[in-house]
Amino acid sequence: MEYLSLGKIIDSHGLDGTVKIFSSTTNGQTRYQKGNKVLIDGRQYTILNYRHNGNLDFVRFEEITNPEDAKGHFVEVIKDRNELKEGYYFYDDLKGCTVIDKDHNAYGIVKEVEDFPAQITLRVSRNNNKDFFVPFVKAFIIKVDIENKEITINVMEGML
Repeated sequence: MEYLSLGKIIDSHGLDGTVKIFSSTTNGQTRYQKGNKVLIDGRQYTILNYRHNGNLDFVRFEEITNPEDAKGHFVEVIKDRNELKEGYYFYDDLKGCTVIDKDHNAYGIVKEVEDFPAQITLRVSRNNNKDFFVPFVKAFIIKVDIENKEITINVMEGML
């Protein structure tokens, strides 16, 4: 079974048992709805309350009475690809993919998926060269093959 990390608990917040989570999900509003279940160290926890601010999620769990005990642990859910619409991907699935062009020339490996205000962008690392960025939009992305860990891109002048 694969798991999807929602973030890391970095501290407690306030006196009501809320924890502060450094978020690694763009879907916190849905993931942390009241009553939803998440995993921390393989144990299931129930969401009581959620709010978001910047890169932080503030979550209160029914089962956590001492938030200090949860500090440093990761919050996860079971990865369910069926919940994704066509053309959508988990960031974790994109990381590690080889970036190629339509002639199968390899340019590097996706090192990070960056969520900039304008669009999602792939940071591609190359051996002995600077990283380059590929906007994750149809003009640049030709095909995403998660099964074979390949992303085919349209290489435009000046990109590399």
